[in-house]
Amino acid sequence: VKSLPIEEVIGEIIDLQLDKSAISILEFKREHVFSRTKIARGHHLFAQANSLAVAVIDDELALTAKANIRFTRQVREGERVVAKAKVLKKSRARTIVEVKSYVDQELVFSGEFVMFRKEHVQQEG
Repeated sequence: VKSLPIEEVIGEIIDLQLDKSAISILEFKREHVFSRTKIARGHHLFAQANSLAVAVIDDELALTAKANIRFTRQVREGERVVAKAKVLKKSRARTIVEVKSYVDQELVFSGEFVMFRKEHVQQEG
């Protein structure tokens, strides 16, 4: 991982091919869910997907410019979410990353992330 320290990735990265694809796993525990319903807080699903989209970028810096996301079913305490990132398009300044998250084989979250690369961030700054 080049774009952020490995300890800042949400979930455990089990496969990484820079600028191609990545997979992470996150076990949803008590701290990830609402206490009353035991349903996952959405920002944890988003954080797993977004940090994976950052991690897959083969650059020293990657920032999220835009995200189009969809939650397709609730995740409950005790479930394991496998997020799979795939780079769809890459240019000098931006990369488009698709992330799909699953519990078993069931889609629970999907998102398309437009990521700024270091070169673009430096030009803006």
